[in-house]
Amino acid sequence: MNGNRETAGSARPRCIAILGPSGSGKTTLLEALLARSGAISRQGSVSAGNTVGDGAPEARAHTMSVEVNAAGAVFMDDPFTFLDCPGAVDFLGETVGVLAGVDLAVVVVEADEKKVPALQLILKQLEDLGVPRLVFVNKIDRAATRIRDVLAMLQPASRAPLLLRQVPIWNDGIATGYIDLALERAYVYREHAPSEIIDIPDAAMAREVEARFSMLETLADHDDALMEALLEDLAPDPDRIFADLAEETREGLVCPVFFGSAEHGNGIGRLLKALRHETPDVAEAAARLGLETGGDPLLQVLKTLHTPHAGKLSLVRVMSGSVADADTLARGDGSAVRVSGLYTLLGQQAHKRVAAGPGDTVALGKLDGVATGETLGTTAVETPLAPVHENMPVLGLAVFPAERRDEVKLNAALAKLAEEDPSLSVVHAPESGETLLRGQGEMHLRVALERLAGKYGLQVETAPPGVPYRETIRGSASARARHKKQSGGHGQFGDVALEIHPLERGEGFAFTDTITGGVIPKQYIPAVRAGVEEAIRHGALGFPVVDLGVTLTDGSFHSVDSSDQAFRMAAIQAMREGLPKCRPVLLEPVDLVTIRCPSEATPRINGIVSAHRGQLLGFDARPGWPGWDEVRAMMPTAETTDLIVELRSATQGVASFSRVFDHLAELNGKAAEEVRARRNMRAA
Repeated sequence: MNGNRETAGSARPRCIAILGPSGSGKTTLLEALLARSGAISRQGSVSAGNTVGDGAPEARAHTMSVEVNAAGAVFMDDPFTFLDCPGAVDFLGETVGVLAGVDLAVVVVEADEKKVPALQLILKQLEDLGVPRLVFVNKIDRAATRIRDVLAMLQPASRAPLLLRQVPIWNDGIATGYIDLALERAYVYREHAPSEIIDIPDAAMAREVEARFSMLETLADHDDALMEALLEDLAPDPDRIFADLAEETREGLVCPVFFGSAEHGNGIGRLLKALRHETPDVAEAAARLGLETGGDPLLQVLKTLHTPHAGKLSLVRVMSGSVADADTLARGDGSAVRVSGLYTLLGQQAHKRVAAGPGDTVALGKLDGVATGETLGTTAVETPLAPVHENMPVLGLAVFPAERRDEVKLNAALAKLAEEDPSLSVVHAPESGETLLRGQGEMHLRVALERLAGKYGLQVETAPPGVPYRETIRGSASARARHKKQSGGHGQFGDVALEIHPLERGEGFAFTDTITGGVIPKQYIPAVRAGVEEAIRHGALGFPVVDLGVTLTDGSFHSVDSSDQAFRMAAIQAMREGLPKCRPVLLEPVDLVTIRCPSEATPRINGIVSAHRGQLLGFDARPGWPGWDEVRAMMPTAETTDLIVELRSATQGVASFSRVFDHLAELNGKAAEEVRARRNMRAA
């Protein structure tokens, strides 16, 4: 490795994730943080489409975050990397790789009870990963609810106590400033400028005393000395208070709550100072991943990007050691990759740098084959520190290039989309020949299709994914067929008699023969079986046939003209004649579906299940999720294709579901006729 290292700023670079429910103002907060720290000269706005975050055309078109955006800044000589994460449930998979390497998360919320379930999704993810977190209550300038009531509203979403760090100063119902409970100082807001210190207003004094004591009581739950000081009515040591705030935040024992208005730049300086003092060191993030930090380079890949100018970039957190341009790194399988370019990101902009040290978050160029979630080092790391676990898709589309000549190009573009976003998956269905694009919701797939058109210049057509219907038989039949051709030279001759009969559900396919006396030579019997198997791939109704037995009972051969091909063709013909006589019936796959939703929405979910021909099996409280249920049902696969759209509509966008195949069930009447009609249209 290159011994010459160049690391900007302090020895403690921070990596901060910004999360929150959709519409809470995360990208606006990022913009305010960058403006206050001097990384940008002027704060942009989402509505104007000129923010550092949400720079992708799809994000600006929908005025919502659709991918993680990274932006570097320096505040009071300390370097920060902020990772602005999408808030919509469809895009939460984007954050899976990112959260492994961050030091702390800022969770942006607003005083809206409808968004509490979405907040719970985010906090639960952070809690399970052990990521320290704080809450920023945004849009305080529009709040019509007292801050203590906001805390009471939000508390059910958090496992740790929400610890209020400020109380607002109200003037005619508008928050014009705040009192810092740790510093015991009052500040008045200034538009896009640092707040100014003022005397604590007399009208707010009693509220400040009450709120400060409540904060200290919560901290004292984990500090006996502080508890003793409170019981003896002694003024706590300020240094101990700040030490407790930092330690208990880092350990996830409390979740501090700040507030402000990102749009107006209010409360931003206080938030930055809290991040500077209370964010853990990268060593603690490494320890959370089970890593003992040392001098050797170890890098965690947080995200993969494909850019128009720099090509493939891998956003990495340097967990230990350092890395420079042109260094060689080892992947988990022992193969080597060479760094070709090292960059600091500011949204869509990439600024070259020479090297990065412990704690830095940088983008490395052209690491071919390296995927999100991998761990890179000087020697192979066989088990990644934080592998990205695949999210089960909840919605899928069959995609076809509008021009057949673009098929290879489409496959390459889809692979890049899935590489950038591990919660997207591309599957080639061998039975239907379809290419399936699967993701986490309607908007997720819509954005993926927009990227295919805008980023890769591909126009595609889509259709609902095919359902793997089957057919079986209810009755038995005999069939005999002779394949005979004579066209000069050797002819073709094969003659078979078959008995076709049903088997029990789930028994599959069985082939036997009762040939005696050599009426069909043994070497041709495998060809008969091959013909039968080929015929049942498309039964009388047009679908693969299951749960049937076929017995070869008789036949004849020609000593010169018989061949494997002739007997295979005779078997196919006999099956095509015999299967329609066996009373064929259509079978549809039925899945065991588990739906996860807030408890207050369970009655609506039950109605949706029934409307989709589902059989309710019951529901229970979702383990580890207060206020949530798991609803179980049997549901035809065909009814799950767009199920997520209705589930999300009924639950403020937070429901999800998983399914596993359970059994095949008979499908009759009008529904079966419609399936056959669609099958015939596709075949035409």
